[in-house]
Amino acid sequence: MALKPVIYKLNLNLSDLNRNYYQSFNLTIAQHPSESDNRLMARLMAFCFEAEDDLSFTKGISEVEEPDIWARSLDDQIKLWVELGEPAPERVKKASHQCKAVRVYSFNTKSDVWWSQSANKFKALQANYYQFDAAEIDQLSSHLVRTMKWFVTISEESASVNTDSGECDISRHTLHSIAAK
Repeated sequence: MALKPVIYKLNLNLSDLNRNYYQSFNLTIAQHPSESDNRLMARLMAFCFEAEDDLSFTKGISEVEEPDIWARSLDDQIKLWVELGEPAPERVKKASHQCKAVRVYSFNTKSDVWWSQSANKFKALQANYYQFDAAEIDQLSSHLVRTMKWFVTISEESASVNTDSGECDISRHTLHSIAAK
């Protein structure tokens, strides 16, 4: 018998001071049975850093041809492809041919090794690469409950996350950034 995803509800109040973007979202997030709590939290933080009106979660792990998060235009073109984890350069290359902007967020303790082994290949591709601090993501995971209310304020490369059960700061380190297409 196949395991079912765990469903989470998040009421997100976002203030992105970098982009003067202020929005409230009522999100329903499905956690695949093989997805760790830390990966789910990294996915939510990537959503916060990339937030725009057309941004949505995909089937993620369940669908290998889709990113974790994307934004689609009214004519169903992919405007933004957001990948989590440590993808192969070939996957990032394929994504960069399918859409205007690609963002990759790594979040675990092996991220430094992944980046150092393939940085030259990644830098040749049209994508931006970021890294969350694994310990901070782990701390945020301790606040995971089925129904959540978050107040997130983003300034520079840091996000302050206030939850019903406490608060923590999440930093985003830029590994490589390209100019917008």
